[in-house]
Amino acid sequence: MKIGFIGIGHMGGPMCRNIIKHSGFEVSVFDLNPEAVQACVDVGGIASASMAELAANSDVIMTSLPMPKDVEAVTLGPGGIAENAKSGSIYIDLSTNSPIMVKKIAVELEKKGITTIDAPVSGGTIGAEKRTIAIMVGGDKSTYEKCMPIFESFGANISHLGDIGSGCIAKIVNNMIAFCNMGAAAEGLMLGAAAGIDPEALNQVIRTSSGNSMSYRGVAYKTLNGDWSPSFTIDLAYKDMHLALELADELAVPLQVSPQVHNLMRMAKGMGFGGDDATAIMRVYEETLGREVRKKS
Repeated sequence: MKIGFIGIGHMGGPMCRNIIKHSGFEVSVFDLNPEAVQACVDVGGIASASMAELAANSDVIMTSLPMPKDVEAVTLGPGGIAENAKSGSIYIDLSTNSPIMVKKIAVELEKKGITTIDAPVSGGTIGAEKRTIAIMVGGDKSTYEKCMPIFESFGANISHLGDIGSGCIAKIVNNMIAFCNMGAAAEGLMLGAAAGIDPEALNQVIRTSSGNSMSYRGVAYKTLNGDWSPSFTIDLAYKDMHLALELADELAVPLQVSPQVHNLMRMAKGMGFGGDDATAIMRVYEETLGREVRKKS
């Protein structure tokens, strides 16, 4: 089986390198960043001159891209997958995509004899590097089973959720919950610090109490250390939350908490923090109140 991988950045890069090292399949790569391509070539990948070349020579084509519009351009745009992939090939999108968009892509690719499955992932760059990420798959069950050796080469928790788009829905809901937890964590830490409790002491209490969560720990660590270097940016988190609100609109489901967190992210972007880690929503509170929440040096 020949695999082609498009988009080998912060998440795609480590996932692709693990596929190269652990699947036993031939893997071709394409990215606009030559350093990202070289990192995959160094562990045994093959550099493709173009998306068209990659698509034409692959049995399975995978993408990991920032925005739904990027996925649409790569799949349906000029020189992309629809124009060049062979009939009988499989397309796997690992991006956090709109379920509406992935269904549209699936319909168009099916006309070319290409089967689509959506397989967004969760676990961050650390999980991608350690092969511990969760993979949420939507689409044809037999295609999912055929691709299982690929999924097992870079992930640990692999689930088939149902029809095409189901993986995207699961990922959107997961991220919505995680970001709401982040918002609550930022508010709570600031409230405690403003009341005079040592932030590190408060953190130790929460970590061993009912307020603890993976999202809370992320906010606490970044905040107490004043480290906003991005693992997953506010810009990307804002996009994911927007997808959740769009889905709620489509289904007429009222959301109360998520729109407030989305607005908090919008404020962070407006303050110039969009490229910071998603946990930097805390900076909205710090800038507004003129105080930082840090551990004692």
